[in-house]
Amino acid sequence: MEKIRAAITGVGASLQDYILTNEELGKMVDTTDEWIMTRIGIKERRIIKEKDEGASFVGAKAVSNLLEKTGTSPDEVDLLICATVTPDMQFPATGNIISDKVGIKNAFSFDVNAGCSGFLYALTTASKYVESGTNKKVVVVGAEKMSSIIDYTDRATCCIFGDGAAAVLLEPTTEECGIIDTKLQSDGVGRHHLHQKAGGSARPASHETVDAREHFVYQEGQHVFKWAVSNMADVSVEMMERNGMKSEDLTWFVPHQANMRIIEATAKRMGLDKKQVMINIEKYGNTTAATLPLCLYDWENQLRKGDNIILATFGAGFTWGAMYLKWAYDPR
Repeated sequence: MEKIRAAITGVGASLQDYILTNEELGKMVDTTDEWIMTRIGIKERRIIKEKDEGASFVGAKAVSNLLEKTGTSPDEVDLLICATVTPDMQFPATGNIISDKVGIKNAFSFDVNAGCSGFLYALTTASKYVESGTNKKVVVVGAEKMSSIIDYTDRATCCIFGDGAAAVLLEPTTEECGIIDTKLQSDGVGRHHLHQKAGGSARPASHETVDAREHFVYQEGQHVFKWAVSNMADVSVEMMERNGMKSEDLTWFVPHQANMRIIEATAKRMGLDKKQVMINIEKYGNTTAATLPLCLYDWENQLRKGDNIILATFGAGFTWGAMYLKWAYDPR
């Protein structure tokens, strides 16, 4: 019996028109373009400005774009997984809301929250449904409205994050392509260094929590940086080693777009040339669960069937991981 793998057969995205530049941020908080570019590597980020719209707003647009590009009817989709840390509401799942907005009715859907590693966790989960033979067309979407939980008076965090969404279609294949190997890890000690203090069941929203500004991202930058550099690099190198790859065998490295220094340190550990690394952090910032698929979207026309690709990420939790796949199609 031929082995079934899950292959990405299309990529879609949604990019907001409003661009928050470093110059504009400099009018809101004590920062400059030079300070941000030197420490993080971000020039601008897209922001959702529409009133009463959440992550599903961009998520649904990304899924609609994906279905249109791949000629897929909403009725054909049998599973949708949404990776997000900024759900529209506590319940129902943002994946349910996205499905309703795009007309997906013959599927089940749910959310995955693994911080910035959410898309990789969701993609791995989705691949198992495809590999088992139970699902034929699976949509995985990373959708975030990070601006809703960012304190724009906190220079340490407000420079980093942006809004956005991107989605991929997974389908079964018996060819020598698709998702080949994945390793995911987590260490709960990270919860102390990167989290949102209030808004959950432990500290529900109250006048006290709002006044104390506890509904925004809290990050201890040095701790997160050290863990990210070490673990994202380690798992990426391990992915190469256990699949017998040398640096010259890898066509593309797709790293989570959190900090340029983290990306460069990881690529250096892997022995890669910068030309092998997908980097778009400068124009989007850290869109959390949307960074990896946004890279695939931006580079889709440069990808070729059979390309060796490693995706790697690190996020709140702490969570991290890497995936090795062979690209399944040539540019359309």
